[in-house]
Amino acid sequence: MADPRYKRVLLKISGEALMGAQDYGMEPAMVSRIAGEVKSVHALGGQVCLVIGGGNIFRGVSGTAKGMERATADYMGMLATVINSLGMQSALERLDVPTRVLSALPISAVCEPYIRRRAIRHMEKGRVVIFAAGTGNPFFTTDTAAALRASEMGCDALLKATKVDGVYTDDPVKVPSARRYDRLSYMQVLSQDLKVMDASAISLARENKIPILVFSIFEPGAFAEVVAGRGRYTIISEAEAA
Repeated sequence: MADPRYKRVLLKISGEALMGAQDYGMEPAMVSRIAGEVKSVHALGGQVCLVIGGGNIFRGVSGTAKGMERATADYMGMLATVINSLGMQSALERLDVPTRVLSALPISAVCEPYIRRRAIRHMEKGRVVIFAAGTGNPFFTTDTAAALRASEMGCDALLKATKVDGVYTDDPVKVPSARRYDRLSYMQVLSQDLKVMDASAISLARENKIPILVFSIFEPGAFAEVVAGRGRYTIISEAEAA
């Protein structure tokens, strides 16, 4: 564990993961537990950056479904990700992990603006970087933002934290007989329409040869295990499943 397989990683967390047992918002215990997972990887000497969704507060797509203009709804969703990012920063700093929030939307009173070279420098200095406000543009998801930032940062891997320990043929909660994949290619995910990340995020990761590792954030210690190349996860890369 002293020599992780992936030296620089981006962790993508959904906003819903921060809710814990709640129906809305952030559950402090859950945020603290995820912060502890991040600290465990940071303690190994790895460079960590995060993208956190905003679905626990507001989802742009749901706003559109209720008649709101899509661009306005998406900007509201971006602001929700800033709230989550600040909450995660606070939890990490309580664990003595130096953290910076960089927002694609300039909000200088609470966080730094996103500047690629500044973000890289923060990580080189051992700080955890949280990228807020998605790409800064409507019509793009935080999945796409995660793939974009992972590409810009030159990350060795993009880790997608979910409720289950990989990608399945179907929802394993609803379909107990669903089969778990150990490995998939980018094209298999796209052609089979597997709901891992949106198509633009998969395509961007493929173009920049960044493997996507899907694992369960609810399994204690799973983040560090996956970064070390162990544990249960599905890896998405150029190689196809056997």
